Amino acid sequence: MTQQELADQVNVTRQTIAAIEKGKYSPSLELAFKIALVFNKPLEEVFTYNPK
Repeated sequence: MTQQELADQVNVTRQTIAAIEKGKYSPSLELAFKIALVFNKPLEEVFTYNPK
């Protein structure tokens, strides 16, 4: 799946998906759930949280 295809499915820009992938942007909880649903995976399999 391309960044653009994922972006289209969750109604954000391709740049937003790229920033999430690079760790430069933390998605809202709603967006994180939408992305997990696209991949049919639990949220914790798609995203991790590492406090700094």
